Amino acid sequence: MSDILADGKAAGTAPSDGLAVLESQRSTAETFGIPLAVLAELTHRCPLQCPYCSNPIELDRGGSELTTEEWKKVLSELAEIGVLQIHFSGGEPTARKDLVELVQHATDVGLYSNLITSAVLLTKEKLSALADAGLCHVQISFQGNEPMVADRVAGLKNAHEKKIEAAKWTRELDLPLTVNAVMHRQNLHQLQDIIQMAVDLDADRLEVANVQYYGWALKNRAALMPTLEQIEESSRIVEEAATRLKGILAIDYVVPDYYALRPKKCMGGWGRQFFNISPAGKVLPCHAAESITGLEFESVRSNHSIAWIWQHSEAFNRYRGTGWMKEPCKSCEFREIDFGGCRCQAFALTGDAGNTDPACTLSPRHEEIFKQAEREAAAHQDRFLYRNFAGGTLETEGEHGA
Repeated sequence: MSDILADGKAAGTAPSDGLAVLESQRSTAETFGIPLAVLAELTHRCPLQCPYCSNPIELDRGGSELTTEEWKKVLSELAEIGVLQIHFSGGEPTARKDLVELVQHATDVGLYSNLITSAVLLTKEKLSALADAGLCHVQISFQGNEPMVADRVAGLKNAHEKKIEAAKWTRELDLPLTVNAVMHRQNLHQLQDIIQMAVDLDADRLEVANVQYYGWALKNRAALMPTLEQIEESSRIVEEAATRLKGILAIDYVVPDYYALRPKKCMGGWGRQFFNISPAGKVLPCHAAESITGLEFESVRSNHSIAWIWQHSEAFNRYRGTGWMKEPCKSCEFREIDFGGCRCQAFALTGDAGNTDPACTLSPRHEEIFKQAEREAAAHQDRFLYRNFAGGTLETEGEHGA
């Protein structure tokens, strides 16, 4: 590694040639190169209080967020090192007053931009300005297909109505639309209608995103865990709809981990295909990575380039490849297919991120979590702990079932 300079640039390469930085070294990261797409979590501020939010429990405060100029510097650097797509997310990215400026800068440096939004703060004028700035795609999250369920899950009145309106504006502006529907025990009964809603909104794609249980969702697991019967029925519904709507609506669907036989290839494998940048500038292998205590994540505010962080930082290399694995992963024939599953889930459920993800049948904890899922799904504890900067607020009896 001696020919890597202090700023992460390889000796003898142009400063802007980030791919050359990676390709000049024989490392685990070099095998995969810089990811094609990066998630920019612009803020953790959000008007919604979804109990399954993928943000960490310890949310970044507004005062710690990267400034407009810092984000623009990041976007320029990402384009220089070979990233092609930027996904603006949060929290709620439209809470940032500089969003149009950031989208325009992404366009100027040649990045394809996607807005991942709750849409409740959007106006038609704001969306039009984003489109004029070069926004390429909009993804809107939905908590159900009708207000009573959807607004309760979101913890915000009239949220569903605003989302429907924003989805219609998106298509009027001729922007591609993805509907993201996060599914769990309390809204899976609406799946058939949600699929039809996506068709009626002229969406190109529907993500049937079963809740993944870490962070806020882990705190709310008992209120969200579906029954096995619900999962079997939803799998049937999605399979039928995917065939019926081929060429009309693309549907992505993944079975929840707790009912799987094999773990998912989380984020394509730790530090292999993806990274995201937190509101405060930390470069992370996945959304929930900060939940693993003992790992230190480098920041874009450090003296290191993003390419250096991706290739050389200790946190990214900790669980790359297969060399870190213990049994049963170490000798498993699937070790280079699923890479041991989700490190964050392994840490959350076993206390050691180096253990086999309990979603795998080879994990000694698999049967235990499967039975726990069945018990929690059957107990019908339905009250949510709403996500907020105070560390969560329990849904009141009056709100529950409203």
